[in-house]
Amino acid sequence: AAAPVPAVELGFAVEAPGWRLRSEQFPSKLYAPLPDRADAFHRSLFVFCCREPPCCAAFRVFRNQLPRKNDHYSYEPPSEEPPDEEDNSLSLQLRSGVHLCWVCGCLGPKVCSKCHKAHYCSKDHQTLDWKLGHKQSCTTSDNLNSAIPDHEFLFPEYEVVIETEDDCIPEGLEKCENSELIGNMDEALEAELDSIAKHESKEDKIFQKFKTHIALEPDQILRYGRGIDPIWISGENIPQEQDIPNCPCGARRIFEFQVMPQLLNYLKADRLGRSIDWGTLAVFTCVENCNLGTKYKEEFIWKQDFTEAT
Repeated sequence: AAAPVPAVELGFAVEAPGWRLRSEQFPSKLYAPLPDRADAFHRSLFVFCCREPPCCAAFRVFRNQLPRKNDHYSYEPPSEEPPDEEDNSLSLQLRSGVHLCWVCGCLGPKVCSKCHKAHYCSKDHQTLDWKLGHKQSCTTSDNLNSAIPDHEFLFPEYEVVIETEDDCIPEGLEKCENSELIGNMDEALEAELDSIAKHESKEDKIFQKFKTHIALEPDQILRYGRGIDPIWISGENIPQEQDIPNCPCGARRIFEFQVMPQLLNYLKADRLGRSIDWGTLAVFTCVENCNLGTKYKEEFIWKQDFTEAT
């Protein structure tokens, strides 16, 4: 008998209180453990990109995993209850002793030589913060009590809530193979759509199929299904098997999830000139999910753009 097709899980961006987004809470951004692998009890995938023109196209994806018993996280799951009071990033790092860069949030070993309070990952970010306001606040007495400034260097943070895609079409809707989901319509309109469908190119049909998949849940920002086939937004630039490089361990890579264009609505990255854009981002990971220990391993991401036809 053929193996069952894995369920497709859809991700939706929701605003969440700051404490829910801390790493010890394992927020889904994307947290993707493998239940049958003891060494991947905790497993996360991280997608990075450059948001600055003229680049805006450099995407990289990394995988990290740990067993349940490890040196970094508690063996027991975190509490679902919120803390007594909301901590801002500054008070959190003061309590924990971990110093984070005031610009990007990475480890900040460098410190401002005047106030000895602001930490940075590099000289470049210290210079940037100085120009954007630290020069004025550096020696003020309330500096310790203020939150780390938001220079909009990072994207806004959201939690990804996961729901299983429902294959059942609600009553009154008909799923057409090469068109959008349609409801009850008059005969003239239906005839017009049929006429258009007869003249659709392959490109049109692929785009219509993409729209059909997302029509019922148009706010989805992510589609997850390890080992399934991605849905493409265009007939152009679809990768072939030889285009997906094997993992350095020697195993082939399989599709795991894709980032949908709807995420662009949440990133607030639009600006004059060139900006971040994509049709869909498809991520392929090691089929063997090779063991990494505490390291990060780079996986493969395929960027497919919109075409002029779409």
